[in-house]
Amino acid sequence: MSSPRYIKPTESELEILQILWTRKLASVREVHEVISASRDVGYTTTLKLMQIMHEKGLVRRDDSVKTHIYQAAVSKEKTQKHLLGKMIDGLFGGSSTQLVLQALGSHKASDEELEEIQSLLNNLKKQ
Repeated sequence: MSSPRYIKPTESELEILQILWTRKLASVREVHEVISASRDVGYTTTLKLMQIMHEKGLVRRDDSVKTHIYQAAVSKEKTQKHLLGKMIDGLFGGSSTQLVLQALGSHKASDEELEEIQSLLNNLKKQ
């Protein structure tokens, strides 16, 4: 039995998933309010996107009451892992080293972030 095919969310779908991962449960109106705070988008666009996401299996919908409540059907961690793997393969020729070098070279990491990275490296060396 093969594992289910992963559905890659679009940028707009990822934006909605981020909101649902944070809030756990939300109506279309609640999601729309968050999105429309940063850019101009119509309510019906948000509604249609969430309906499509439900059809794709990216979100679950409780339609037992008049206002449908949505929640993410895919985990944040699994989505991050999948998209990062695609990015490493596609942009960095499969080299996670190149990804890390690019990330650290173009973004100033805080002392706390550098300590966390060093701790992770130390743990990886022990394995």
